[in-house]
Amino acid sequence: MKSENHSEILLESGTNELEVIVFKIGQETFGINVMKVREIIQPPPLTKMPNSHAFVEGVVRLREEVIPVVDVAKALRFPPSANPGHDKYIVAELNQQKVAFHVHSVSMIHRISWEQIEKPAELSQGLEGSTIGVVKMDEQMVLLLDYEKLVADISPQSSIHVDKLKVLGTRERSLKKIIVVEDSPILRKQLEHTLTESGYADLRFFENGQDAWLFLDQLASNDHVQGYVNLMITDLEMPKMDGHHLTKKIKSSQELKGIPVIIFSSLISGDLKHKGEVVGADAQVSKPDIANLVQKIDQLIL
Repeated sequence: MKSENHSEILLESGTNELEVIVFKIGQETFGINVMKVREIIQPPPLTKMPNSHAFVEGVVRLREEVIPVVDVAKALRFPPSANPGHDKYIVAELNQQKVAFHVHSVSMIHRISWEQIEKPAELSQGLEGSTIGVVKMDEQMVLLLDYEKLVADISPQSSIHVDKLKVLGTRERSLKKIIVVEDSPILRKQLEHTLTESGYADLRFFENGQDAWLFLDQLASNDHVQGYVNLMITDLEMPKMDGHHLTKKIKSSQELKGIPVIIFSSLISGDLKHKGEVVGADAQVSKPDIANLVQKIDQLIL
């Protein structure tokens, strides 16, 4: 399932645009970044697994790979499908693993700008913080779920944990100043804890690329970059401004281009890794490899 612009968007870098596959759970409309999606299939025979998570229906075999199936409706506390014959599996890859999301129907692909995506207010967010963005599309509101959080809730070992730093051994405290750009509140807390444990405690967090850019641009205009920022870590998928566009703006700025930028995302593979290279990222690390992230920081600023 591809749009006519699919090949074009893969070749572009730092456009602050994405393509979203729109699907339904009950009467509600949701979207998922096409870069997460490997294929959309009819539900094949399912094998139940004993003692599995309540949201995991079982596993399916696709070309010799065994992939868990997540019932998105159950995860969101929605009723089961009223028309199971229309159901689809969205096979996605994130956090270095594949998972099939069981949805009730799939409609089409839309190309949009990250600027169109609004962060939901806390009172309207619902779904226990599982929604990271809302976009108005064709007179309907499309919710973007935090798929990494959904997978991490089911498989905690796939998330960021301080125990993964043990391979680095004993470390000294650093005075280097790091900016972290991450829209997920849970991941911000995890990164704060793990980076502090690794010795990097002078951290400033931003929840989207636009806010981080405004801060950096102000520093640049006042000639205050030196001493305020030694390195930046950025996610890719964020409302208002994504990580590729943010990186491109930094590396295009005479005053800011010397700041090392590490892209830390669940989408570091293939075409997206190439796009990160094109916009000038100094390093790219796939979530949740926190030990590799710290090693890259060490290499770039120590």
